[in-house]
Amino acid sequence: MKTLKTLTLAICLLITAVVSHAKDDSRNAKAATPYFALKTYVEAVSHGNLKDLDFAIDKSAKFSLLRGKEILSFDKEQTMNFFKTTAGYSQACTIRTTVVNSNADFLLARVDMKYKDFTRSNYVTVSNMGSIWKITDVYSTFK
Repeated sequence: MKTLKTLTLAICLLITAVVSHAKDDSRNAKAATPYFALKTYVEAVSHGNLKDLDFAIDKSAKFSLLRGKEILSFDKEQTMNFFKTTAGYSQACTIRTTVVNSNADFLLARVDMKYKDFTRSNYVTVSNMGSIWKITDVYSTFK
């Protein structure tokens, strides 16, 4: 009886490990192109959808914001904390995403958020980290 319980527990643990690993592989497979990270970012800034955002942003990512003549800089943790305060909120703007430049190592996209009185332009750099692509830099300006 003790052997049966041990065997059953071992099988359950093995199944759990395989299932959880499969989920990670699925997310890694989606992140095999830069467009997964870019789409994830656009969903977060426009609709407050934070699903996979933490995964899509590299741990050393830098977020910069030009305010007048001053540049404000934020790290991933600060940015994620801000996004958590806006989770679920949709912006009252139109979004236009344009790929500015891309190659095998990076993609630079411009994400314009056009509001009634101004436009926020986010220049998003997505970098190839080997088998997955992650956001490494976002620079925002206002017009």
